[in-house]
Amino acid sequence: MYNFNFCCPTRVIFGKNTIAELPKYIDRSEKVLMLYGGGSIKRNGVYDQVKKALEGYNLLEFGGIEPNPKYETCMQAVDLIKREGVTFLLAVGGGSTLDGTKFIAAAAKYEGENAYDDIMINGIEIKDALPLADIITLPATGSEMNNGAVVSRLATSEKLAFHSDKVFPKFSIIDPEVTYSLPLKQTINGIVDTFVHVMEQYCTYDVNAPLQDDWALGILRTLIKEAPKVLSNPNDYDTRANIFWCATCGLNNWISQGVPQDWATHMIGHELTAFYGIDHGQSLAIVQPRLLKNQKVTKSKKLAKLAREVFGFNEVVDLKAADLAIDAVEKFYNSIGMKTKLSDYEIDANEAAEKIRERFKARNVRLGEKGAIDAETAYNILKDC
Repeated sequence: MYNFNFCCPTRVIFGKNTIAELPKYIDRSEKVLMLYGGGSIKRNGVYDQVKKALEGYNLLEFGGIEPNPKYETCMQAVDLIKREGVTFLLAVGGGSTLDGTKFIAAAAKYEGENAYDDIMINGIEIKDALPLADIITLPATGSEMNNGAVVSRLATSEKLAFHSDKVFPKFSIIDPEVTYSLPLKQTINGIVDTFVHVMEQYCTYDVNAPLQDDWALGILRTLIKEAPKVLSNPNDYDTRANIFWCATCGLNNWISQGVPQDWATHMIGHELTAFYGIDHGQSLAIVQPRLLKNQKVTKSKKLAKLAREVFGFNEVVDLKAADLAIDAVEKFYNSIGMKTKLSDYEIDANEAAEKIRERFKARNVRLGEKGAIDAETAYNILKDC
């Protein structure tokens, strides 16, 4: 196991009727900006719950943060914050709303010329950010308990990530009941996103970290068990709660301590979203099976363990077991209604492969736990998608 230094300062408030507890965690002296997306929180009652809980607070609102939050929209919020003297940010919605809010929190304190280039591309150290918290309404990104965010820029068709300890949420409220009304597609996307988050941290090479492996495989087993239940009964609280906690634990960094990580599926998937606008979960389900096949040899021991301990195969030869695991992952996605080919979304695989190869060449990209995926490898992976 590698050395590690772990800290997660986020308080998690989990369970039924927890939105009403907001006043316990936000001081009345704060000037609060509530940020949200396209209006689903008004339809599902979350907006009204927040307004009731924060009655008497100095509360402003900013709506319209997109799925795959856009830099251009985020900077409109930054302008509002500076104009009105906002002191605390409250993201209410899914992971995109929270990711956008994390960027806004950093950009509001940034004094340079171009926040996107400096924070997202050049990776400058973020020295300060506005305090933020969230009411998370979609189990997927795990942003509610980590220090990362992904933001897109329309002008250049980019989708990039950043990390900073300054943007850990102060607290996250998770009420699984608010997910009852999620559209089926969002539920499926969230399950796939969580599954791939876990795989990015688990499916590399062995460094003798059995507890982290078992945590990761436990999340995957739970997702596979609970996914068909939530599709057949969307209002089952226990199932919704289990899936939400899987999503949070899938990217709160518990399973990644002391082990190598991959994230190549995400980096390639981000480019598909940036160029073609497909959902994040869809892009991951397209890329991951082909990437695993391409990298099967170096990942064979972890894939074989997945085959045996999650999918129940008895194959003793690791490379054969790895093939079984990859096929089983794709079949799981298909079984919950997730399509896994670019052609399913009317995207030409050769065109996508060429676009992303050129972008990766320009950036001199090397991805994966061993840096083995360069522009040409990504091209070969995408051609097979």
